[in-house]
Amino acid sequence: MAKTKKTNVMRILDKQKIFYTTKAYEYSEDDLSGVHAAAELGMDPAQVFKTLVGQGNKTGPVVFCIPSHKELDLKKAASCSGNKSVQLLHVKDLLGLTGYIRGGCSPIGMKKQFPTYIDESALQYEAISLSAGMRGQQVLVAPQDVAQLIHAEFHQLTMKDITLTEGRVR
Repeated sequence: MAKTKKTNVMRILDKQKIFYTTKAYEYSEDDLSGVHAAAELGMDPAQVFKTLVGQGNKTGPVVFCIPSHKELDLKKAASCSGNKSVQLLHVKDLLGLTGYIRGGCSPIGMKKQFPTYIDESALQYEAISLSAGMRGQQVLVAPQDVAQLIHAEFHQLTMKDITLTEGRVR
């Protein structure tokens, strides 16, 4: 079996003596979503977290980690980050700001440490899956360890699920 190529994320975790495991998967340029990654990994999308970078009107860049199948609630994102509004960063600006490309963005090891917020649902898992800093490679790590390493806070960040009952939206 081929040895996993160490990414900067893995080197940072090693240096800080934080336990993690890795999982590789086949990615597709046509679908770089976290849901696709979860399916390829055979994992619940709720445990595979995607990293989104936003721009706050007061704070500048802010980072949000949410379950791959969920949508970021921009009002909640703004509120917890001390902003009046937050807009998601355009993909073309991602590499220059973070050092990562779409589909390989991790909250660990960005060019600069930005305020980071992790959806509180992460706390129900012993380990969550995050990008290892490259497409097709994930690290599974305890959410508390990630938060301590990058000085992240846990908040409720996602849109409420809509349930249909007898054809009505609740």
